[in-house]
Amino acid sequence: MRTLFRTTPSLPVFLAVLVVFTLGVTVLSEAYGIGALSTSFIKTLGKTACLALVAIAMDLVWGYTGILSLGHFAFFGLGGYMIGMWLMYARTELIVLDSLAAAPLPPTPGEISDAIAGQIFGVVGAADLPMVWMFAHSFWAQMALVVLVPGLLALVFGWLAFRSRVTGVYLSILTQAMTLALSLYLFQNDSGLRGNNGLSGLQNLPGADAIPQATVSIWFFWASALALLLTYVVAAFVVSGTFGSVIRGIRDDEARVRFLGYPVEGFKLFVFVLTAVIAALGGALYYPQAGIINPAEIAPIASIYLAVWVAIGGRGRLYGAVIGACVVSLLSTWFTGGQAPDLPLGFYTVKWVDWWQVGLGFSFVLVTLFAPKGLGGLVDLVSHRLSPNRHGAALGPDTGALREKEAEQ
Repeated sequence: MRTLFRTTPSLPVFLAVLVVFTLGVTVLSEAYGIGALSTSFIKTLGKTACLALVAIAMDLVWGYTGILSLGHFAFFGLGGYMIGMWLMYARTELIVLDSLAAAPLPPTPGEISDAIAGQIFGVVGAADLPMVWMFAHSFWAQMALVVLVPGLLALVFGWLAFRSRVTGVYLSILTQAMTLALSLYLFQNDSGLRGNNGLSGLQNLPGADAIPQATVSIWFFWASALALLLTYVVAAFVVSGTFGSVIRGIRDDEARVRFLGYPVEGFKLFVFVLTAVIAALGGALYYPQAGIINPAEIAPIASIYLAVWVAIGGRGRLYGAVIGACVVSLLSTWFTGGQAPDLPLGFYTVKWVDWWQVGLGFSFVLVTLFAPKGLGGLVDLVSHRLSPNRHGAALGPDTGALREKEAEQ
C-alpha cells in the first residue's frame, strides 16, 4: 500500500476527502444527524457516487488504455437489471403471500409462482415467469449475475473485436452498435424484462417496510461511497507499475508495444472486462436508489454522456473522472430540477430545463479545444503539482506519451 501511495499521490488525498465527506453527510442527514440534508438530496449524492464509479471505469478504458467505448453504460444498466429482478421479485412475493394469507387453504408453490408472475408481467400481457428470471428468487444468485452477465458480454465482445484488431473510431462504432442492439432488444415486451415499462419500485427493499426512507437512503449512500473508495484503490493499482505503463503505451503507440512483445489484445481485453464489471456494480447500487430502470437508460446517448463527463473532468486522471462525473451530475440535477433561475435575455428567456444539455455540449467543446486536461488540470494548478521528471525521448506521439525512464521501471 505504501508503494501504491507513492506511485499514485492522489490516492491518499482522495481517500481522506471521501471519508471526511461521508462523515459530514452522515452528520447532516435526517437519519443519523441534524437533518440539514433532505432524504432526496442524500439519494442524489448516493447516485452521484455511483456515476463517479462508472466514470472511473470509463477513464480506465479510454483515458489510460485509449479505447473509446461508447457502450459502457450498457454494462451499468445490465447491473441494474440484474439486481432489479431480485428486488422486484422479492417485493412482489411478499405482497402475494400477504394477500393469500387469508385464503381458506394454504397456497401451493405453483399458485404463489403464478401469482407473482401475474403481478410482475400482467402489464405486458404475460402470465409466466420468463427463463431469465429463474434465479430471481435468490439474492446471491442475482448478485453473481451482476458480475457474470456484463462480464461475459464484455469478454465475448472484446475477444471478437480485439483479436480482429479493430481500433479507433471503428471500435467506438461497434460498441455503440452493441449498446443500441441491447437497448432495442430490451424495449420488446417478450424480452423477459417488461419491455418499455422496465423494472419499478426498486427503492422498496423487501422486508424493510418499517425502515424509513431516510435511513435506507443513507445506507445506500454509505455503500456507494465504499464502492467508490474500493474502485479508486483498484484503479490506482491497475494504472501503477508495469501494467499501467503498458496500457498507457498501448494508448500512445499500440504498434510499438506489440513489437516489444507484449500481448496487446490480452491487456486490452482485461481492462475492457474489468471496467465492464465495475460499471455493472455501479449500476447495481444506482438503480435501487433511482427506483426504476428501463431500456432508455441503456440507450447509446447515455454512454456518450459518460465520455463527456470524463473529458470534462480530465481523462487520464482518476480524480479527473470523479470530478467530471460529480460536477456534471450535480449541475444536471440543479438545472433540470427547476432550481436554476431562468436567464432573461430580453428577446428570449433561457429555461435551463430545456437548454441544460446544449450548455453541456458547449462545455465539452470548450474543454476539448482550450483545456484538454479538463477540470483535473485545474486541480493540478491549485495544488502546484509538478510534472514527473521523465527524462529521455517520448515513446509515443502524444504529449503524455510513455517516456524511456518510465519504460525502464
